[in-house]
Amino acid sequence: MIGYAFLLILAFSAVAYFVGRSTGSRFVATAGGKVHSLPGYHGAFVALWVGLPALLLLLLWVSFQGSAIDRMLLASLPETLTAGKSASEIDLIVSEIKNVAAGRMFSQPSADIVTVAERLQGWHAIADWAMIVVAACLMIVGLVLSRRLLSPRFRARNVVERIISGLMIGCSVIAILTTLGIIVSLIYEAAAFFRMVPFTEFLFGLRWEPQIALRPDQVAGQGAFGAIPVFVGTLLISFIALLVSVPIGLFTAIYLVEFADERVRAVVKPVLEILAGIPTVVFGFFAILVVAPAVRDFSNVLGLAASPNSALAAGLVMGIMIIPFVSSLSDDAMKAVPRSMRDGSLALGATPAETMTKVILPAALPGIVGGILLAASRAIGETMIVAMAAGLIASLTINPLDSVTTVTVQIVTLLTGDTEFDSPKTLAAFALGLVLFLVTLTLNIIALQIVRRYREQYD
Repeated sequence: MIGYAFLLILAFSAVAYFVGRSTGSRFVATAGGKVHSLPGYHGAFVALWVGLPALLLLLLWVSFQGSAIDRMLLASLPETLTAGKSASEIDLIVSEIKNVAAGRMFSQPSADIVTVAERLQGWHAIADWAMIVVAACLMIVGLVLSRRLLSPRFRARNVVERIISGLMIGCSVIAILTTLGIIVSLIYEAAAFFRMVPFTEFLFGLRWEPQIALRPDQVAGQGAFGAIPVFVGTLLISFIALLVSVPIGLFTAIYLVEFADERVRAVVKPVLEILAGIPTVVFGFFAILVVAPAVRDFSNVLGLAASPNSALAAGLVMGIMIIPFVSSLSDDAMKAVPRSMRDGSLALGATPAETMTKVILPAALPGIVGGILLAASRAIGETMIVAMAAGLIASLTINPLDSVTTVTVQIVTLLTGDTEFDSPKTLAAFALGLVLFLVTLTLNIIALQIVRRYREQYD
């Protein structure tokens, strides 16, 4: 029903735009040059007055509808279901009622459960239709009131620009608050973890076994939270990925900028963009089905022992994945170099290769280095390829033929399944996430500082 509500708002807004635009066109036809704003601004003014209040109402309605219905549901539960039940048992009953109302029945529910579930379905239907009706009425009122405000000298353009500016500021504030919320949540949960596990053990420990004891006498379940093996595995796979992506991406960008004609560039550039759009799970399948067996067979030919899941296989595929990042950013940096510098070098007798190595690459080096650091951030944060091709075991090794794991894979592993955020095993994911956030943030800051400090200013 929410989707239909959005479609209704879009339809009303489109109608309101054409109504306002036609009114503005009529002002132009009758008042001539005395009209303040173009017809499009009149249409945008009416559309914004119709769509924005209804959209805000819809978001608020959706935010509070669930909690309101839950309170009504708890108040309407019969005594036969709640008598002698604890709060957790009542929560389980409410979950069962919601599952039955949604059609997810794993066993035959009782008659009381079915009755309450049918009542819940009715409440949801009433709330959804009420939301549609109220939103439609609000849009009609907005259409009538905004239409009455229009006149030949009405400053529709100024009002629309102020509304758009407010929307952009609001989106910026939401993005900032979201980032701050992520940081605060990471710091809060990581602090809870470090109250249980010493900070030095986490950063400098050499054994990563995030287990918890199921009973007091279970010695093997105490666990170890030394994250050095996880950090080493992350750096190893990222290093292999950069060894693959940086030369191939950089040479591809050099060829496209200086040596390829427009026909070749028109083919290669879109292919690289398609490579950047392939889902990482597809790269993971490619790694586990093609690259990992090839690495293992080649290692056997050389007489080396290779794990079925290896850092080399994951790094090779990850390097292929981030080639478009290096290539595209290097391409943009080199194309930003003025043509006059190329022509001047060629006019002095330099070859195209000498022009590239002596003129273009030094001038574009800040942008290239920034692109490489951004690609490194992308490699450090990758999860799916590593989980499928490198394994889940944290091994302290720099042998690319061994199985290793990364920070992101461990975060997913620790938070998978029914978890409670009161044990060091679960809270370790937040500590790893905080470290990963700080590392990627540092790389991005370094990339931006390199670009700003060494960027050449051309006329």
